[in-house]
Amino acid sequence: MANIVYFDLETQRSFSDVGGATQKHKMGVSVAVTYSSVDGQYCIYQENELQELITELTRADLVVGFNHLSFDYAVLQSYAVFDLLEQTVNLDMLVEVEKKLGHRLKLDSIASASLGTGKTADGMDALKWWQEYKRGGDPALMLKIAEYCCYDVKVTKMVHEFGATHGYLRYEDRNQKIQQCPVDWKI
Repeated sequence: MANIVYFDLETQRSFSDVGGATQKHKMGVSVAVTYSSVDGQYCIYQENELQELITELTRADLVVGFNHLSFDYAVLQSYAVFDLLEQTVNLDMLVEVEKKLGHRLKLDSIASASLGTGKTADGMDALKWWQEYKRGGDPALMLKIAEYCCYDVKVTKMVHEFGATHGYLRYEDRNQKIQQCPVDWKI
């Protein structure tokens, strides 16, 4: 059985904190989460555990994420000694959907139309929780970030499985009409 690893991370700083989108390597990781199809479990990584995360990603048969090639890997790259893109096999669902449609979609838009459920918060909430955690050290805030990130990984997994099973994803277009985007993914 192939080991598909679903992946997402949350950052310590925003684009405006680090000087723009070209400075992703300065954003830092607050929490990263994976789900392994072989282990059947989620794994939560804090900043001091990122070498174990990198090992899991490089050993996976396939890493599935949503915008992980240009965002998550760019953030994580500063913790790696080698090029993550060269050492991993990837399916970035955002990249694949953008190739088909010619424009980008949000994970929440696809999840809501395909699964009937969306995200529980957004990345700005996770940044706010991180800043509050750094000021006061309340471990409940780190738990909130981890739960949010776990849920994003779960949604990513469910969207991937939906696309692999049905051969398409649904999304809501600009006119609030449900459309389909064909995909050719295997599990």
